Amino acid sequence: MMALQTDRLLKRFGGFVATNEVSLNVAEGARHALIGPNGAGKTTLVNLLTGFLAPTSGTVTLRGQDISRLPQHRRVAQGLARTFQINRLFADLTVLQSVTLAVCERMGLAHRLWRPVGAHAEAIDTAALLLQRLRLLDVAHRRTRDLAYGRQRLIEIALALAVQPSVLLLDEPAAGVPSGESRELFETIAELPRSVTIMLIEHDMDLVFRFAERITVLVNGAILTEGEPAEIAADRQVKAVYLGEAARG
Repeated sequence: MMALQTDRLLKRFGGFVATNEVSLNVAEGARHALIGPNGAGKTTLVNLLTGFLAPTSGTVTLRGQDISRLPQHRRVAQGLARTFQINRLFADLTVLQSVTLAVCERMGLAHRLWRPVGAHAEAIDTAALLLQRLRLLDVAHRRTRDLAYGRQRLIEIALALAVQPSVLLLDEPAAGVPSGESRELFETIAELPRSVTIMLIEHDMDLVFRFAERITVLVNGAILTEGEPAEIAADRQVKAVYLGEAARG
C-alpha cells in the first residue's frame, strides 16, 4: 500500500493552473523529496495534500483512503501532519511545555488544559521521549524563543510528530537555518523511524541528495520526472530547468 497518493490532482486559480494533473505515489516508509524551481507549484501541492486548499479536480489518498474533501483537522487525525516554511511556535513556553500541549491535544485533553500542565504525567513522558528522539532533551526547560533557529525547526517537527502521523510533510525544513545547523537537522530527521513516511520540499540540493531515496521534480505545476537521486542528478532536463546546467547533447 502507498502511504500517500494523488491522482490527476488539478488546482486552478481563475485561468492560472497551479497544479496540473499531478499523479504522485509516495511509498510507505519513504524518504521522498519534492523539488523544482521557484513557482513550480510545490507549496500549492502540499497545501492540496493537507487540505489547506481544495482541489479543482483529482484525488488525494492517504493509506488507501480518499481524503480529498476532508478538512485539515480531519486529515491530521487520519495521520497526515506538516511543518511550514516559517516556524509556528509558542515562543514564551519552554520546549517541553510546547510539545506537551501538542501531545495533550492528540490525547483529547485539550478541554482540560486549564489544569497545570504538570498534572498530565503521561503527556509529559510522551513529550520527553519525543524530545530525546530529536536531540532536544538538553533544552527541554528553555523557552523556544531563546534557541538557535535550527533547534526551533526541530521543535516544530516535534510538534508535528506529537500527533503520531503516519505521513510527515516537511516544507523547507532548512529554510533560514545556517549550514552547520541544517546538517544536524537533517541527520536528526534521517534517524526518525520508518513507521513515519517523510516527504519534503527543500531547495538545498546537497541536503536533498543526501537525505532522499526518491525525488520528484515539479515544473510549471506538473511532474517533469521522478527517480532515485543518481537518476535525477544525471537527468538532462533537470539540469536544464532546475539545476542550472545546460543540457549536453
